[in-house]
Amino acid sequence: MKKNDLEKDSVRRLKIDEDADDQRLDNYLMARLKGVPKSRIYKLVRGGEVRINGGRVDVGYRLKAGDEVRIPPVRTAAPVITPATHLPQGGLRLVPLILHRDDALIALNKPAGMAVHGGSGISRGVIEQLRLELPECRYMELVHRLDRETSGVLLVALKRRALVGLHAAMRDGKIEKRYLTLVAGRWPNPLQHVKLPLHKRVTEEGEKRVTVRDTGQAAHTVFRRVQGYAEFTLLEAELKTGRTHQIRVHTSHLGFPIAGDDKYGDFELNRRLAKRGLKRMFLHAAKLAFEHPISGERLTIEAPLPADLAAFLDTLDHAQAI
Repeated sequence: MKKNDLEKDSVRRLKIDEDADDQRLDNYLMARLKGVPKSRIYKLVRGGEVRINGGRVDVGYRLKAGDEVRIPPVRTAAPVITPATHLPQGGLRLVPLILHRDDALIALNKPAGMAVHGGSGISRGVIEQLRLELPECRYMELVHRLDRETSGVLLVALKRRALVGLHAAMRDGKIEKRYLTLVAGRWPNPLQHVKLPLHKRVTEEGEKRVTVRDTGQAAHTVFRRVQGYAEFTLLEAELKTGRTHQIRVHTSHLGFPIAGDDKYGDFELNRRLAKRGLKRMFLHAAKLAFEHPISGERLTIEAPLPADLAAFLDTLDHAQAI
C-alpha cells in the first residue's frame, strides 16, 4: 500500500438514531471506517480515542438511540477500485423487480446470475446495485442470501430494527421459505420430510462445499411433489432450517440432483440440458411468508417462476428421453 493511497478524515461526532439502536460499537465503526483493519478499530476503542457521550466504553458496547459517538481522525486505505457513484447507461435495473417495499424493508425478485454482494471478481452485486438505484435509502442491508444462480424472493432491510427482527424470526423458524426446483428422476413421494445433517467446509480455492455427515448441523427440508415428467420431477421445497446449499445437497444425496446444478448435479446431464435451453440451475425462491418486523402485519411475498424456467418446463411435456 503506497502512502499516497491513504486518506485522512477529521474528527466526527455522530448521533445514533433508531437504525443503529442496539448495534455493537465495533460493528458500527467497521461500517463507517472502510478499509481500517479490525485490530486498529479495537485499539482506537480500547485506547479511549473513540468515545460515547464523552466517556470510554468497551468494543462490545450496545449503542442506544441518542448516543453521541466520537470518531477520531483515522487513516483509511482507499479502495483499489473506486466504487461506482452513478448508474451506467443501459444494463439491468432492480427497482422494477421490487415485489414489496415499505419504510422498513424491500422484497426483491432477484434475477439469476447476479450475486447478492460484489467481490471475488464481481464488481457489483444486488446490494451495491440497489444502493445506486435508491440513494435516498441511508440504511440498506441484506437479510439473507441466495446463491448467484438462484432466482426469487430476497429480503433487504431498510432499518436496523427490521434487520434484527427478521434475523430473530429466521432463527426461531418463523419465516416460511418455499422454493421450486426441478430434479432428475421420478420423485417417489407426494410429501417427504428429509432430515440429513450437513457439514460445510471451504476448499483451498475458497469454494464452499457441503456434504451429508452425521456430525454436521441439523437440516430439515420438506419436499412436495408438484408435477411429474418422464424423467424429471418439479418439487416444492420448504426449508425448516437454512443451511448453506441445503436443498441442493439433500436432493443430490438422495439421488435426485437439481437440473443444471454445476456443483452437486449430474454434469453430463447438465451439458445435454444446456443444449435443450436450460442454461442455469433450476432453483427458484418462490415464496416467503412472515410477520412484518415492525408492524406485525402478516406478509406473503411470491415471485412467479422466471420465463426461462417456465419455458424449459414446457419442453418437457413433449420431450423424448434424453
